[in-house]
Amino acid sequence: MSDRLRDVLDAAACGVFPPADGGTTVVPQHSPRDAGVLAFTAHSVVFTDEDPDWVRRTLERTDCDALAATMNARFLGAFMERTGRRTETIDVLMVGSALPGGPQLELKEVDDPDHPRVVSSRRRRNAVRVWAADGGVLVMGRGVAGRLEVAVEVDEDARDRRVGRALVAAARRLSGGEPVWAQISAGNARSLRAFQAAGYRAVGSEALFLRR
Repeated sequence: MSDRLRDVLDAAACGVFPPADGGTTVVPQHSPRDAGVLAFTAHSVVFTDEDPDWVRRTLERTDCDALAATMNARFLGAFMERTGRRTETIDVLMVGSALPGGPQLELKEVDDPDHPRVVSSRRRRNAVRVWAADGGVLVMGRGVAGRLEVAVEVDEDARDRRVGRALVAAARRLSGGEPVWAQISAGNARSLRAFQAAGYRAVGSEALFLRR
């Protein structure tokens, strides 16, 4: 297994995952901005510049099933205290392969660095681009390990028109041939359904730690 986070993600996008051996792999951060935990089936990847021995000792002291330790609140709390970082939620990590052709709905790119979605996305992504559609907004940018990430915002009065599904499907056609990644709160069933309907598949869970 590679010791580079991007290699792990690229392999997962192709359906190749770490061995389901109950282990935890510690790899360096791709950038100073992002640290965190990826949990695949029976194997976790912790990406941090902290001492790997500290990670392993802390996991061993976490009072829970070993397979769940990396996503246990006690370990995540210790990670935050150790690094001085913050986290928001444990997300379902999904990926969609690229699709040929152009988007199948009308999009207008928003060239406004002060747009609220641009401002918020730049806290965790580089090269952010935003498109507006009738009923919603599509955001794409470079996030963890330089992967291409998508987020959408749907107007409340457009939620019965499948706008979210159309927007995330459009992202697969705007990706330039590479996979598109999404981080979705496990409780956000509406978004999960939209991404699944648009052909994205769940590959694991992720807890992202950002600098304060």
